Amino acid sequence: MSAMMQPQIILLKEGTDTSQGKAQLVSNINACMAVADVVRTTLGPRGMDKLIHDDKGNTTISNDGATIMKLLDIIHPAAKILVDIAKSQDSEVGDGTTTVVLLAGEFLKEAKPFVEEGVHPQNLIRSYRTASNMAIEKVKELAVSIEGKSLEEKKSLLAKCAATTLSSKLIGGEKEFFASMVVDAVLAIGTDDRLNMIGIKKVPGGTMRDSFLVNGVAFKKTFSYAGFEQQPKKFVNPKILLLNIELELKSEKENAEIRLSDPAQYQSIVDAEWNIIYDKLDKCVKSGAKVVLSRLAIGDLATQYFADRDIFCAGRVSEEDLQRVAAAAGGTVQTTVNNVIDEVLGSCEIFEEKQVGNERFNIFSGCPSGKTATIVLRGGADQFIEEAERSLHDAIMIVRRAVKNSTVVPGGGAIDMEISRFLRHHARTIQGKSQLFINSYAKALEIIPRQLCDNAGFDATDVLNKLRQKHALPSGEGAPYGVDINTGGIADSFANFVWEPAVVKINAINAATEAACLILSVDETVKNPKSESAQGDAAASAMGGGRGRGRGRGMRRR
Repeated sequence: MSAMMQPQIILLKEGTDTSQGKAQLVSNINACMAVADVVRTTLGPRGMDKLIHDDKGNTTISNDGATIMKLLDIIHPAAKILVDIAKSQDSEVGDGTTTVVLLAGEFLKEAKPFVEEGVHPQNLIRSYRTASNMAIEKVKELAVSIEGKSLEEKKSLLAKCAATTLSSKLIGGEKEFFASMVVDAVLAIGTDDRLNMIGIKKVPGGTMRDSFLVNGVAFKKTFSYAGFEQQPKKFVNPKILLLNIELELKSEKENAEIRLSDPAQYQSIVDAEWNIIYDKLDKCVKSGAKVVLSRLAIGDLATQYFADRDIFCAGRVSEEDLQRVAAAAGGTVQTTVNNVIDEVLGSCEIFEEKQVGNERFNIFSGCPSGKTATIVLRGGADQFIEEAERSLHDAIMIVRRAVKNSTVVPGGGAIDMEISRFLRHHARTIQGKSQLFINSYAKALEIIPRQLCDNAGFDATDVLNKLRQKHALPSGEGAPYGVDINTGGIADSFANFVWEPAVVKINAINAATEAACLILSVDETVKNPKSESAQGDAAASAMGGGRGRGRGRGMRRR
């Protein structure tokens, strides 16, 4: 009797939603599959684009997996993990963001029937981790190094990698043109790791072919005062002075007060102000610099003063552009004009101001340290140029990775098919349930070539059967074969120069497996909603409390 009378134990706040067990795990898997379905169609050279309209009214057209995932304000807690892996892939490698989301979604899809049949998730996780390690070893084994080649050969190999990345973007039609531009830009900054050393400036108008690369720094003409047009617009081997001070007459910041006994003294104070600014300008001129750039304003007086002495000046140059000029020209940004010595001045071969579209650009080229490059992008619509910039960012990252890690693998689904074959083969040598799990992992890898075919409108089953047959050849000659997007058949990806850095694949497989294992290991989801009444009470008490305190510390009444 006493056992029946035990009170009910309440652990969690009222209204808390908890879901446990198999149903909850399946629902998490379904959420991740739904996310993967969103980006599924953007994979590959024939991938479609997504038009995303956000709450601020901005429109983005993109087929970059990471960009789409970022803009998709996903609130489902399990599906957010896929957004995170897309972001990490983007920051780590730069490309392969769609691949990583697709793979994670597919691993979970393959695990779902096992979960429903009552297999313990830990068994799946163990097998997936084993399969992932073997897959990565296989990628490393199949990778081909591009080290030890001459510069020309290396350039063309890197351009092939960039072209593979660009082929799936909006600017895929001009991939050769942009690929060589990206390679030149990356090689120009050398071993410098800072990505902001490659500037990308966007100018609407013209065609994409009007885009050009500046081996140095280019930035838009800044706000200018009268007298600017009288300044020379081209110099050969000028010295460049970089400042972080204002060159204009300033009113006092504080309410300064000066008491004069004699009105004649007023003039001396005004003169002193003018002398200060003239002294500064005079020191700039004496330094021998022909181009003066400042992060802060250069006023109309200074502009005219420099124009009379054949010196070019630009004020309010953005911090980033100023740092890039400093890196390229070898100068140092000064915070004072006192004793400016030659060592702090930068120099370049040619400085000129050039009209690009309806903008004017200040261009510094032939810089001595040459550790920077600028790509000026042209194109019809703003959204188009934005997407071109994102595409170039991916290509730049890929080329940087290829320069550092210098091993490539065949693209077009070839490497995925080869790993899949290898894992299927391995699975047959294992006894127990893990044979099934590793087999399902191998099947999941086939999503990449399958999706490439689906997006291009080919019969995926037909192409995959051809690929399986080719990869199953005992001699191993079929390993580099992938989907041929142009004909709908299969082709040797390596011979067709469809390459990608091995690090992209390794990272993608790693991140996708980690995400899938993480989601499989969650067995309970607890949502703790703050009840509205509680929020209301809290707000009311805060206001009430504030009012009480305020009254207590008011003015003393007499």
